[in-house]
Amino acid sequence: MPADELIRHGQHVMTVCNACRYCEQYCPVFPAMEQRLTFPKTDLNYLANLCHNCGECLYACQYAPPHEFAINVPRTLAAIRLRSYEEYAWPQPLAAAFRRQNLATGLGLTSALIAIMLAATFATRGDALWNPGAAGDFYAVMPHGVMVTLFGGVGFFVLVALAIGVMRARRDFDGAGGAGTAGGAGKAAGASVRDILTLRHLHATGEDCVTGEEVRRPWRRWFHHCTFYGFMLCFASTSVAALYHAIGWAAPYAYTSLPVLLGTIGGVGLVIGPIGLLFQRRRRDSALGDPAQRGLDASFLVLLLLTSVTGLLLLALRHQAVMGILLLVHLGIVLGLFLTLPYGKFVHGFYRTVALLKFHREEQL
Repeated sequence: MPADELIRHGQHVMTVCNACRYCEQYCPVFPAMEQRLTFPKTDLNYLANLCHNCGECLYACQYAPPHEFAINVPRTLAAIRLRSYEEYAWPQPLAAAFRRQNLATGLGLTSALIAIMLAATFATRGDALWNPGAAGDFYAVMPHGVMVTLFGGVGFFVLVALAIGVMRARRDFDGAGGAGTAGGAGKAAGASVRDILTLRHLHATGEDCVTGEEVRRPWRRWFHHCTFYGFMLCFASTSVAALYHAIGWAAPYAYTSLPVLLGTIGGVGLVIGPIGLLFQRRRRDSALGDPAQRGLDASFLVLLLLTSVTGLLLLALRHQAVMGILLLVHLGIVLGLFLTLPYGKFVHGFYRTVALLKFHREEQL
């Protein structure tokens, strides 16, 4: 759907919902909607990123298809949400990646990065690649300075791109209508953190989110928790390992060390979560989502899954001859994941956080 037509359709949907208000207790979208009389683009972007896609409103709606009004709030807001990702992206030419990214693209990018790393390491450190030794020393294959330079540079670019996207989203959302956003910053932040850590809007009104009409299961929320907390534990593992290296505690670390324990638990979470979410996507009613985002979702989940699987294998086989090859495969996947973070499904967590902060500030008024 062309952008202008999508906005007009979103305005039509929200106007009908604002007149009906049957779903006002389902999630934050509807109380926020009720504070508005009209729905310019900034308001629609805000409401779309506030939506958690629980799907409850579709089955409750008396104007849903096949009614002539054809009201489908989850799909409409999902489509608007994707457009907002493109608008907030930096640098702007890379915004097209949101529509073009799919599983084949993600796998192709990581395969190319793996091939480049293998070729470069074979040309410069061939002996270490094929015979890394029994010590399990990753830096014998890729020196610490090279690893820090490569991933530090990519990480810096990713952080800048994400920060600019968040600033653009905040400026857009603060320009949206409503009751205003002054005051209540502390309470709003606390309420937003609670919502994020518990995913309470995936079990609105005490019920788990729907996967089909009259079908409610907790699995989607639980798999989201596994993915989120698994990612955070892996990030914590990397941070602790960097701190250890800074104070002179050189890798490799024992299986009972804090970095390894955090990484192992996080890695298991990042296996269970993505597999579960991929399975849930196949079972969930297709009317609850935007078909244009299926490839985007799948690419992100599969890259997360491959990152965790290769990381766990690397940990288990770090004293074997295959370690050098496996290390470069893992690093290539991680690098591919990093490069796609600002242009994939990962950004939705940041923009939804900004939307929740605005929503809870409005609640305080």
